[in-house]
Amino acid sequence: MPNTAYRHFADRDELLAAVCAAAMSELGDRIAADVARVPGEHGDPTAARNRLGAIGAAYLRFAHDDPGLFATAFALPRQHAYSATGNDTSEPDGSPLGQLRTALDELVDAGVLDPRRRDGIEYPIWSAVHGMAVLTEKGPLRDVPCSDRRRLEELTLAFISDCLK
Repeated sequence: MPNTAYRHFADRDELLAAVCAAAMSELGDRIAADVARVPGEHGDPTAARNRLGAIGAAYLRFAHDDPGLFATAFALPRQHAYSATGNDTSEPDGSPLGQLRTALDELVDAGVLDPRRRDGIEYPIWSAVHGMAVLTEKGPLRDVPCSDRRRLEELTLAFISDCLK
């Protein structure tokens, strides 16, 4: 029954796109759950920083705990519209990128991030966290001991936080 899936999908590419979307949705759900556990009102500087940290930590944990699902989430290139305001209405709010943008907008509201630095800053932040995930899961850092991997991940998140000052 290897062709059963094609009763629901036109071809392999459509099936892979659906699987990629499901994996990305799972990543978004895990990020949302971690962000929801951060106490504090919108606009509170400490809470805003902690929410950004929760996004990065959830992303790295997802890559480590479910490397196959993580790889699947990025198996197909997906366009992410660049927006001068940082808000992209074509991006679902619950997507990982949408949640990162929301967290960065909150950092602006909280006075942590200068609004002049907001435009596009989600991309270098995303690249730092994604790069660390790839390096430690499939790259040259995959064999480092868990304690060293956690330290590198903490350094990455601290670096991002320091860049917001």
